[in-house]
Amino acid sequence: MIDKRMKVFEGTKFDNIKDVINNAIEKYPDNNAFIIKDKNKEYEYITYKRFGEEINALGTAFISKGLKDKRIAIIGKNRYEWMLAHLAVINGTGISVPLDKGLPENEIEYSLEKSKADAIVFEKEFSDIIKKIKNNGKTNIKEYFCMDEDEGFTSLKDLIKDGKKLLGEGNKEFLESEIDSKVMGILLFTSGTTSASKAVMLSHENITTNIYQLTISEDIRSTDVNMAFLPFHHTFGSTGTLLFLSHGATNVFCDGLRYIQKNLVEYKVSTFVCVPLLIESIYKKIMQEVEKTGMTKKVNFAIKLSRLLLKVKIDIRRKLFKEIIDKLGGGIRSVISGASSLDPKVAQGFRDFGIEVYQGYGLTETAPVVLAESPKAIRMGSVGLPMPEMEVKIDNPNEEGIGEIIASGANVMLGYYENEEETNKVLKDGWFYTGDLGYMDKDGFFFITGRKKNVIVLKNGKNVYPEELEILIGNLPYVAESMVFGKEKGDDLVVSAKIVYNKEYVKEKYPDKSKEDIEKMVWDDIKNINDTIPTYKHIKKIIVTDEEMIKTTTAKVKRFEEIKKIDD
Repeated sequence: MIDKRMKVFEGTKFDNIKDVINNAIEKYPDNNAFIIKDKNKEYEYITYKRFGEEINALGTAFISKGLKDKRIAIIGKNRYEWMLAHLAVINGTGISVPLDKGLPENEIEYSLEKSKADAIVFEKEFSDIIKKIKNNGKTNIKEYFCMDEDEGFTSLKDLIKDGKKLLGEGNKEFLESEIDSKVMGILLFTSGTTSASKAVMLSHENITTNIYQLTISEDIRSTDVNMAFLPFHHTFGSTGTLLFLSHGATNVFCDGLRYIQKNLVEYKVSTFVCVPLLIESIYKKIMQEVEKTGMTKKVNFAIKLSRLLLKVKIDIRRKLFKEIIDKLGGGIRSVISGASSLDPKVAQGFRDFGIEVYQGYGLTETAPVVLAESPKAIRMGSVGLPMPEMEVKIDNPNEEGIGEIIASGANVMLGYYENEEETNKVLKDGWFYTGDLGYMDKDGFFFITGRKKNVIVLKNGKNVYPEELEILIGNLPYVAESMVFGKEKGDDLVVSAKIVYNKEYVKEKYPDKSKEDIEKMVWDDIKNINDTIPTYKHIKKIIVTDEEMIKTTTAKVKRFEEIKKIDD
């Protein structure tokens, strides 16, 4: 039964990803699916019609190489060729195995062995690693395809050419491939170390269910320009891009973290999916610029005025804050945040400017979205309501109503590949146990308090949720990132924080402060935070540094590795 609160838009439910993409190609043949920029800063526009032709050609070529029903790994940064290869595999060839481009050589090799991949599609920058892996002979890889021209390897360009020739000769093997939507179509590794990472088995039904759920609850338009920022090897990045493709939107790529604002302007981006760390960083820069130009009072007055007018349904936000919006490209209308909790003040800050921010929550295992805000369902600090046709509840809540979030629906994974023990730990009686803690308010909105494994359990039985304190620390203007953890002391734990400050901001704002002065300033601010929270949550030990923390490719701090580094 669809939750009426979340069904805001109309949508069609498709059986498999092939049908999703073919429908978009049929409806929007002349829309640009991708805009590509080469090294000479020349732009290439890939229409949906061309995109469809190249998917069919590449898929036909893959099958001609004996890869029907085989596993094909893909590794590289976000780019057109990555998504092209992914769809050419899952839409009729076999099983796609996306790999994290940030993995070291030994973990790439391990992932190829564990997944039993038969072929690999890679970027030229991985050529040396691929050659070593090939020479080692430990994997099952028989075919090696490069996204670029590279001596010794077949390029995707040549494969597409071969595929078009085969199609012209009447080869319809790929075109007529039947897809079983309920079996594994994607084998995706969770982030983590080699020993901790698990391979998640996702089906076409898992992905298409989530695309449908998002279609009827989120405002996605065929005129949108989406910045495909999150890595494609992560479901948040790949399913998100498939969602935009299903609507005929245009997808563009970021030149790197330092160029995000430039790219927003360059492509007139209207919406993008990203992580809280990035959104918070953009907001801080905006507010620092406002302060620097002496506009703080003027902006605060404009915010108060626009909030009053909104109460009588008059919206002048985008006119009042046109200068700020123009610095973000002028077309930005919405940002979708996921992967971890977003500071409510930042979400409200963007909304005050006329840019909607929607929080969501999900996991690789749920393909990925479980909960989300939508245009008709926004609650500050929450991650929204359950996806349509999905059940979500709090398991075994404590006296504060906090318990583990569990979910049930057609977007829940098939299980962990060749790991029955771990599968049975999280899939029980039709429910997926997320490992995340949260609570639900009286209206059904969910709030995340943190990861079950991150909770600091003190000797007095009190629970401290690191993520809650990290949001408070993140409000400090000079803080780039932080991690709260429990430091062992005797038979108890001391609530501690590692705080990374923004070197450039501190240098500009406090040019005369020594390292000791900076640490004292941070301590003073931490004491002020402590004054606002219960005593048992007080941060009693800090580490202050300008050295960036170890993170996953979706900007999540690798807590285990950071704590080990601190202990060492």
